[in-house]
Amino acid sequence: MNIEAQITGSVVAAVKELYGQDVPASMVQLQKTKAAFEGNLTVVVFPFLKISKKKPEDTAQEMGQYLVDNCEAVAQFNVVKGFLNLVVSPAAWLALLADIDSNAEFGLKKATDESRLVMIEYSSPNTNKPLHLGHVRNNLLGWSLAKIMEANGYRVVKTNIVNDRGIHICKSMLAWLKWGNGETPETSGKKGDHLIGDYYVAFDKHYREEVKELKAQYEAEGMDAEKAEERAKQEAPLIKEAHEMLVKWEQNDPEVRALWEKMNSWVYAGFDETYKALGVSFDKIYYESQTYLIGKKKVEEGLEKGLFFRKEDNSVWADLTDAGLDQKLLLRSDGTSVYMTQDIGTAQMRFEDYPIDKMIYVVGNEQNYHFQVLSLLLDRLGFKWGKELVHFSYGMVELPNGKMKSREGTVVDADDLVATMISDARQMSEDKVNKIEGISDDEKDEIARIVGMGALKYFILKVDARKNMLFNPEESIDFNGNTGPFIQYTHARIRSILRKAQDTPNALNNTSTLNAKEIELIQKMNEFPSAVEQAGKDYSPSGIANYCYELTKEFNQFYHDYSILNAESDEAKNVRLMIARNVAKTLKNGMALLGIEVPERM
Repeated sequence: MNIEAQITGSVVAAVKELYGQDVPASMVQLQKTKAAFEGNLTVVVFPFLKISKKKPEDTAQEMGQYLVDNCEAVAQFNVVKGFLNLVVSPAAWLALLADIDSNAEFGLKKATDESRLVMIEYSSPNTNKPLHLGHVRNNLLGWSLAKIMEANGYRVVKTNIVNDRGIHICKSMLAWLKWGNGETPETSGKKGDHLIGDYYVAFDKHYREEVKELKAQYEAEGMDAEKAEERAKQEAPLIKEAHEMLVKWEQNDPEVRALWEKMNSWVYAGFDETYKALGVSFDKIYYESQTYLIGKKKVEEGLEKGLFFRKEDNSVWADLTDAGLDQKLLLRSDGTSVYMTQDIGTAQMRFEDYPIDKMIYVVGNEQNYHFQVLSLLLDRLGFKWGKELVHFSYGMVELPNGKMKSREGTVVDADDLVATMISDARQMSEDKVNKIEGISDDEKDEIARIVGMGALKYFILKVDARKNMLFNPEESIDFNGNTGPFIQYTHARIRSILRKAQDTPNALNNTSTLNAKEIELIQKMNEFPSAVEQAGKDYSPSGIANYCYELTKEFNQFYHDYSILNAESDEAKNVRLMIARNVAKTLKNGMALLGIEVPERM
């Protein structure tokens, strides 16, 4: 039994013994003692005053004495107003350390066949362009969230919905037909997603030129500038051709569909490379080309049941005014679907595939309203998790030099970012890595990959996901401060110490003494299960990042103040080796929840 559980049980027993009343364990408020006071854990006495009918100080005094007499974990106590500060016995700390040491996955829960099933949707790319910095934040958040939910004992299905249909896809296809000359990823030497993205940019460039010419023509005919531009955008030959291609796609034209499949296959191969570099994957991928018709059918069923209504122009709408929202379009007058319809179709497919208990959508905060509406619609359509769906809403991510614009080809490309981070890590760690004896170039490359990706992931995940953020590559790769490399380097340092000691601390002697820093580290490691649980409740990877940083800081302070290998006695050396080994283990397990690897040496 851990220390908190022992003390909580003893407090409940104290109230019964001293004041004759049974109280639930949930009534016991136990917190870390503030640094200004002596003690390790503090019991808040105020909830028991109505039962004791005594002053806070007197109640705390009586309860403290009971705990010293009856709870092995408590060595002594002091009272500050209504707060009972407890000093935990060295034997209890050593027992806790042994308990942490005995469990390779301390703080992590395991799912069972009866565990609730959570589905997490992330990534959601379009097949007309490569992944960019915004997708990087999305994928890293989604993957980390999946790991955190698994660590809280949920069964997790990681899923992706690919936007593989629509006018934007046709723009890339049409541009390739017009100006591609049969170019392929193989002949161009480009990743497939980059190749298709180039044609999307090319379409936009030619389209803007057409609009400019037509606008000038209409203005020359006497039309005002705003109307001239609007008409030019609609009448430009390229956009008309793209719409014609979309109609053919909807009608299953064999030539258009064959081209669509070929170009999409190039994109998916490119995406897979990027996902592999980011260290993310999916259990199931859905495609909007397969879900939109199911969504239409589901909306039509809702129409028959009177859940939706049809307007005079034949369009279908949902009236959400009773929920404080407005009316929402579900099918256009020509019968074509909108994004909302597709999301309903995807939900239906997923519901048939998996017994989902909770659905989490990792999507940017510009879609907040969309998910408010989707939640209401899915609930009305009978999805048990509809009302409680979670929109994991995150903010924009930018580089110091400004925003990203996909159509203009100035997007911060995910592949370029990954390559730059790894290259920078290689340069930054050159001095450190070169000091390692017998290290091969392959191992140097692997360390650079681990450090570069760790810097990228940690910098993005340490920020509260709801906030907009500025990603600074240079700042992220620093080996000091709140960065991934700082934590990775500490892990590698500990592993080096353990190798020198042959990584074999003996069983602990429960009469060993502990200094304040050793106790702080054991207590900090003991907070890991709570940090994991809280991160699951809050859907907060940043909570795990913060915990790993705090533990790293505490270890480095301890390491600065005390020698491990040259400790004053074999007993002290043994305790410190076990503490170090478990700090390394906890950091490794914690960083894994962020999708970050930690090297054995660097």
